[in-house]
Amino acid sequence: MTSSAHTSRISGFYKRPLTERAALVAQWADLSKQEQAALLGVNGLNAAQADHMIENVVGVYGLPLGVATNFFINGVDVLVPMVIEEPSVVAACSNAARLFRDGGGFSCSSDEPVMIGQIQVLDLQDVYVAAGAIMAQKDRLLAEADRVGGSIVKHGGGARGLEVRPFVDTPLGGMLILHLLYDTRDAMGANAVNTAVEHLAPLVEEITGGRVNLRILSNLTDQRKARAEGMIPAASLATETVTGEEAVRAIVEAGVFAEIDPYRATTHNKGIMNGIDAVVLATGNDWRAVEAGAHAYAARDGQYRSLTRWWQDEAGNLRGSIELPLAVGIVGGATRVHPTAQIALRIMAITSARQLSEIMAAVGLAQNLAAIRALATTGIQHGHMRMHARQLAVAAGAQGAQVAVIAEQMIAEKNIRLERAKQIVMELK
Repeated sequence: MTSSAHTSRISGFYKRPLTERAALVAQWADLSKQEQAALLGVNGLNAAQADHMIENVVGVYGLPLGVATNFFINGVDVLVPMVIEEPSVVAACSNAARLFRDGGGFSCSSDEPVMIGQIQVLDLQDVYVAAGAIMAQKDRLLAEADRVGGSIVKHGGGARGLEVRPFVDTPLGGMLILHLLYDTRDAMGANAVNTAVEHLAPLVEEITGGRVNLRILSNLTDQRKARAEGMIPAASLATETVTGEEAVRAIVEAGVFAEIDPYRATTHNKGIMNGIDAVVLATGNDWRAVEAGAHAYAARDGQYRSLTRWWQDEAGNLRGSIELPLAVGIVGGATRVHPTAQIALRIMAITSARQLSEIMAAVGLAQNLAAIRALATTGIQHGHMRMHARQLAVAAGAQGAQVAVIAEQMIAEKNIRLERAKQIVMELK
């Protein structure tokens, strides 16, 4: 990750000018002049590059890239790039990471990067007989999958196992679903898995006597999970109006609410994904796949639940943990095409996809703490509206130092509206 000489605990980082923040990050990651220019949007993704990424390109669309500070993960300091348009997320995440830092930081782990490829087999006389035939030919099928594995197999990945899932009573009659478990190493792996299952389809038909329809990976990557946990001393949660003990109790109560009620769990998990998606975007990964997997995993027992758990330990301190599927990569796709995604990986000194998934899990846990702490104490709007006021000031035409002046005036007046921002702009003119 980063050198022990680095510290992500940068006091007052948000107060510094943009150019100084960018310079600090450039120094941290030892960025070249060209990479610094890309970070600032001068030499970032251009239309010519974009034209090779998707169809019908007519331009490029920019989003803010921020850096979350204070992260201490598995004993190493990490600065975390985040791409997001929503105000207060990066600041809240950084503040929550500081609280976890008081308790020793985050302990993270992850599974081997095993993806699931699905093969749908129909028109079978007996799904159980077909399932047995598949498992009897397991070694042959795995070897055949590795034949088309290319560079992933050369780097130690490839087919790892087979699972059969018979469905006897469907609207179409019997159906057999075959799962190919495939280690994708440092790639997200969609292309490799899809290639493998498409290659296996004719052999599966030969073995089962059935007909294969869909051959596609699953985004419920429950073989490829990441976890993070940490402790926050109760004293660190105290404010002018709330004691540490009261804060711990309120956060635990909020956590249990999300564990038992899907209406609350949906918003609870959305806040978690605010943080995770921002890192997924910054690194050029597929945030839609990550979202789909996370929400499916949250409903794995038949009821949609929280992805995190919060409890009070014997010493009275707050503890939290998170576990979710995180299929992300550091090779291939937009990760290798988008110049700023490459810089994001450099800033975190990423060396493996598993390491990246662990950082994302820590960010999700931090983001969740920030949200439920605010909800359970001061209320979510306190910090959010401050940033919203700045956005309204910009929308009203404020520039430079005017933005802060107008925002503070609206906050003082408790009148944070676009119409009021426009009035103040006219008064200043």
